[in-house]
Amino acid sequence: MEELLDTDLGSVRVFLKRDDNKARKLRYNLGHPRVLTFGGAWSNHIRAVAAAGLRHGFATIGVIRGEERLPLNPSLAYAASCGMTLTYLDRGTYRRKHTPEVEAALRERWGEVLILPEGGSNAAAVRGCAELPPELETEIEAATGGAYDVVCCPVGTGGTLAGIAAGLPAGRRALGFAVLKGAGFLTEEVARLQREAYGRVWDNWSIDLDHHFGGYARTTPELRAFAARHGVEEVYVAKMLLGIVARARGGGFAPGTRVVAVVTGEPFPPR
Repeated sequence: MEELLDTDLGSVRVFLKRDDNKARKLRYNLGHPRVLTFGGAWSNHIRAVAAAGLRHGFATIGVIRGEERLPLNPSLAYAASCGMTLTYLDRGTYRRKHTPEVEAALRERWGEVLILPEGGSNAAAVRGCAELPPELETEIEAATGGAYDVVCCPVGTGGTLAGIAAGLPAGRRALGFAVLKGAGFLTEEVARLQREAYGRVWDNWSIDLDHHFGGYARTTPELRAFAARHGVEEVYVAKMLLGIVARARGGGFAPGTRVVAVVTGEPFPPR
């Protein structure tokens, strides 16, 4: 647990918890001999599933958005080196990837598979992410002698936020930072995931929609510089951290608030 110190946050304190949320999402999804999942050409989720398949001995199929581009970029090359079979869907079909028709076509081609959604967010993933807050309680107490008030995380598909909020002790809140532009739909998506996992929806979370920096995978010089300075990736984590900084400076947190920012990914080679 490290503290964000080189930024003016007033009396707000921000602690960084580096945590592999992809592994948490996969924990209760493992056990099938063949897993098929979806992602873009730079998907962290695709890499994580490929690595899990290599480590645990199950076959993996990555359905990539768009056409094949050779040579493979470093992200897809890594997935292939783990033994993942890569296949591609045109963007129109990809948008319909979770419809019965597209899923049936994939099963007809690939046989008996466990289909994981893009980003890995399903009920099992929510239960895996819900195990993080109790760990935070112990870590921040040991590091600082105090408790935390708010847990923040980036939000792409909603599973991490849904799980963290479900696992929080009473009196704590979760705040997600959407990395997509026009992501108001994520509020219902997080609620849906909580209902599927637990049969109820918590009221201890919210989503910041204002710090997407232009949309998914978009960046700015400020974002790139901040990511490099703090050793985080810029698609998800740097957006969240700059959003936290803006909120702290603008009075969005009460004085003295202790924030835990979940660093969900590590930097990868530039795009």
